Amino acid sequence: MKTAKRLGVRTVAVYSEADRNSMHVEQADEAYCIGLASSSQSYLRQDKIISVAKQAKCQAIHPGYGFLSENTEFAELCQKENVIFIGPPASAIRDMGIKNTSKAIMMKAGVPIIEGYHGDDQSNETLLAEARKIGFPLMIKAVRGGGGKGMRIALKESDFTEALESARTESQKAFGDSAVLLEKYVAEPRHVEVQIFADKYGNTVYLFERDCSVQRRHQKPGISQELRQKLGEAAVCAAKAVGYVGAGTVEFIMDRNDHSFHFMEMNTRLQVEHPVTEAITGLDLVEWQLRVANGEELPLKQEEIHLNGHAFEARIYAENPRNGFLPGAGQLVYLTPPQATNNVRVETGVRQNDEVSVHYDPMIAKLVVWGNNRNEALSILRSKLSEYNIAGLDTNIEFIKDLCIHPKFQSGEVHTGFIKEHFEQLFPKLQISNEILIQGALTSILYEEMNSLSTSVETKDPFSPFAVETGLRLNHALKHTFCFDIGEKNNIVEVKYIEPDIYLMRVNKLGTWRRVSGTLKKKDNILELSAEIDGIITTARTVKFDNKLHIFTKDREWQLIIPTPKFVTAFFSQAEQDSSTTLSPMPGLVDKIFVSKGDVVKKGDSLLVIVAMKMEHILKASADGTVEEILCSVGDNVTKNKLLVKLTDLKV
Repeated sequence: MKTAKRLGVRTVAVYSEADRNSMHVEQADEAYCIGLASSSQSYLRQDKIISVAKQAKCQAIHPGYGFLSENTEFAELCQKENVIFIGPPASAIRDMGIKNTSKAIMMKAGVPIIEGYHGDDQSNETLLAEARKIGFPLMIKAVRGGGGKGMRIALKESDFTEALESARTESQKAFGDSAVLLEKYVAEPRHVEVQIFADKYGNTVYLFERDCSVQRRHQKPGISQELRQKLGEAAVCAAKAVGYVGAGTVEFIMDRNDHSFHFMEMNTRLQVEHPVTEAITGLDLVEWQLRVANGEELPLKQEEIHLNGHAFEARIYAENPRNGFLPGAGQLVYLTPPQATNNVRVETGVRQNDEVSVHYDPMIAKLVVWGNNRNEALSILRSKLSEYNIAGLDTNIEFIKDLCIHPKFQSGEVHTGFIKEHFEQLFPKLQISNEILIQGALTSILYEEMNSLSTSVETKDPFSPFAVETGLRLNHALKHTFCFDIGEKNNIVEVKYIEPDIYLMRVNKLGTWRRVSGTLKKKDNILELSAEIDGIITTARTVKFDNKLHIFTKDREWQLIIPTPKFVTAFFSQAEQDSSTTLSPMPGLVDKIFVSKGDVVKKGDSLLVIVAMKMEHILKASADGTVEEILCSVGDNVTKNKLLVKLTDLKV
């Protein structure tokens, strides 16, 4: 929309009922509701989208990144209805979108491919037989897949059937097709993708590579100029083999040792990662898309396209990396992104107080940075991540910051199994300092001071949702104690008031008392704490709401949890002590239930499937037992931590 408006092109948005108040609706010149929250009743409804295009007198449709962006039938429908589809011809989407077809075309065109099974016979027996021929471990991939959807790894033969069914189900939901292919799993590959562009006159260029090796769900430096050219030429060859037009990305699996590479797939759309290419080329790829769709030739020839510097893109997700990267949903109670500059770009579709919906992908934003070289760009990325402050739900920001300082990531020694290989280093046990706990106590005092000055709890102050309980005036008390939980550890900060705005504090009844003072200042959407502890001044951003106090330092975010009173926790533990329970790990939709009341299950048996953020999650029994009660039905929308299944321990 930004590019279209810059070029003087009016924009029309479509939205589901869940997205009525979303940013893209606000930014468009016009917006039309096309259905309920479920994508099958809104964003996947081709007829409704075409109807809006006709009603709004649109000349073209930009299909975005997902949903119908690589749908052959939709591209054909646009052509039939005389609406320009801003993407490649339907034939190219079909040839490249069906992975087994694309592999055959690539083989014929001389583009190297990886060993696997790409046949039409989708029976369990045939797939298992082919899997045995290929050998384990292997990848099961949705034939029409992309973005990690419908993709599973079977490490051994006993894993195969469940992984196959899970991949099929997820593929059917995401792409309307359950067909899969099998590929040899390369244990430590790099995932390198090449951005290409083609016009309607046979001109095709490559705009260099993006290394997507360190991503989750097995999606996706040190590349020489010679290798860069070989990759680019192979990508151009792949595009020409299917008569490609527009923006596309050819993905390769590369051996990180000998740099041999094989065609993996082609994404026949503009990708989420395209700002990386824009940062290193200085080009606007959406502008190129619009010009090519308008029948113009490519703006530049291959020799006129130059690579400059290094760029990183970090996807900011609502998820919990320390709990298996489980996605989350809920309100962005507090959101402060870094300031955009000529080398820092924030692409987002949400604002403070918006909801991350259970219905769609949980990506909050893309943070893109540019530097003269890899080290400079990486330093900028980590610095800007520290300025990206979010409260209200879990995010992956701290995980990405820890990734940035890993020595092997810094030196570019990456592969698609990087997170698993370096798991312990990327998820270190957090050791909170006494200084942070003291900052937490000081923040609590200053919050109370700030709130006590308010005339009413109904104030329109933007920080009122984070207010602490009023009534305590620490300056009028000689002593006070604050309790904070970090992980499983409870921490106590003792406070003594000695003179106006000056305190003595001690952590966990150990060590010496520390002399503490400070201020809490509000600027725009930010509350900044300035704390002086024994003469040393430090600053941090801070937010408090519910029972959490967030402290955002230059290094990381700390969440200090104010413990729930013991009588409340005792009530819940008593209610659950007689049975084993299965709780929903996230908000989602109950898709399948595998057990019935009275069934005997073993530890690890699949109980039910939750679908959330376009991904399928299988919940399994945590112990042997008998199904005492099923507290949900297929089709139910469930909240996080909702009790779904109760098991009676077999030993009882």
